[in-house]
Amino acid sequence: MNKWIVALTVMLPTLIEIVDTSVVNVSLDSIRGSLSAGIDESTWTITSYLVSNAIIIPMTGWLSRIIGRKKYLILSIMLFTLSSFLCGISWDLQSLVFFRVLQGIGGGALQPISQSILLETFPRKQHGMAMAIFGVGIMFGPIIGPLLGGWITDNWSWHWIFFINIPIGVVSVFMALFFISDPPYMKRMSMKIDYWGLALLAIGLGCLQIVLDKGQMEDWFSSGFITGLTLVSVTCLVLFLYVESVVDHPIMSLKTFRNISFSTGNIVMFFAFFNLFGSIVLLPVYLQTLMGYTSTLSGMVLGPGGIATLVAMPVAGRLVTKMSPKALLAFGIVMSSYSTWLMSNFSLAADFDAVIWPRIVLGVGMGFLFIPLTTLTMSTIKKEDMANASAIYNLLRNLGGSFGVAFVTTMLARRAQFHQVRLSDHFTPFDANYQIAAQTASRMLEVKGMDHTTALQGGPGLLYGQMVRQASMLSFNDVFHLLSLCMIFILPLVLLMRRGRGEDSPSAGMH
Repeated sequence: MNKWIVALTVMLPTLIEIVDTSVVNVSLDSIRGSLSAGIDESTWTITSYLVSNAIIIPMTGWLSRIIGRKKYLILSIMLFTLSSFLCGISWDLQSLVFFRVLQGIGGGALQPISQSILLETFPRKQHGMAMAIFGVGIMFGPIIGPLLGGWITDNWSWHWIFFINIPIGVVSVFMALFFISDPPYMKRMSMKIDYWGLALLAIGLGCLQIVLDKGQMEDWFSSGFITGLTLVSVTCLVLFLYVESVVDHPIMSLKTFRNISFSTGNIVMFFAFFNLFGSIVLLPVYLQTLMGYTSTLSGMVLGPGGIATLVAMPVAGRLVTKMSPKALLAFGIVMSSYSTWLMSNFSLAADFDAVIWPRIVLGVGMGFLFIPLTTLTMSTIKKEDMANASAIYNLLRNLGGSFGVAFVTTMLARRAQFHQVRLSDHFTPFDANYQIAAQTASRMLEVKGMDHTTALQGGPGLLYGQMVRQASMLSFNDVFHLLSLCMIFILPLVLLMRRGRGEDSPSAGMH
């Protein structure tokens, strides 16, 4: 079968699945109002999808062997499409959350299956181009998701952010039926089901995802709810690692981690998405809360960076076959670290150009990071182990993003409190600089038409508001700086990675 048709077949459903991880975010207000739900309750429509997604991703390789990969791919697309329809006709919040769980179960397998099929379909020397195709889908989804969700919600209704998946899902099912076939080692096989591993993985990852998503909102371990879930998650995941090391047919084969390049690549990928998701969450918050940008203007800042990634990936896909992937990977890491360092220099006086260029630099860095990293990580994996390796790789990528978001939201709140306390030390009438600033603020209010007495009383209030803004700005600088350091510290790991040797036979590029 033509490799480009196979690529289109697997990437079409994968793209809509990735879009659905972020398409709901901008529609929460409409969903909440329509279903008479509170703000905290409505966020479970996002969390439920992420939890079920996180649980199913590491099981993908095992389920592919139990069911047969082609059949499992088709069943996943069908479940995702059906649950999208059910989400669209939800009659209350409880039904929507339940159907979002089903949607996450259906969609979770699509990313690792697509990646493993692409790596098997393209010859080894073209793995860079295969991962460029996969990377475009991975990066394009989070960019288009919020824009598409906002436009559909404003012009139609929130129901259509789910209904729009149906025709694409139907087409994807028929394309998979005609254009995908299983190699002999991915045919259905009978094996004993690892019930303990299944239960421990589901509970452990489910609790972990809820902790990461709700931790900052609940003030982390001061909450009994978060503390309890953390203990359950850690216990289950530790037991899962033990069970998987002793059973004959594990859900997730841990032997793959004996491969140094694979293990190292997973660590680098975790921190790469830690940095990416952390920065693209912080950037719009900074723009909208401190700089007064609208949602549309914030999107205009994020958009060019996504376009830069889409342009950089095919270039990196070609270069990875012509030069050392390690050099390209090191360049991507340095560029990604440099971009967040530039963001750490933002100020309350930053103009549009000053905030858009670091995002473009990050986009280029991620484009040059993702392709060589995936090539180096997966090129030494045997084809029969590819499904398991791809599932682990995608799990670590998603967890990196979740940990990154949890980290930046927590550190932002903590550092803002720290800087506010430090700055307020000088917020006293006995401080000479404070007296000058308060007088200046009062005169500004008088210029705006306020009478002298009211202006004298309002000056300190205006000054306090500026102090809070400055404390917030310093906290953004701190967190961006920490993200930059996290990226640059993983640079030495590149030295541990190596590219797989050997070329595919002429038939190896056929699927």
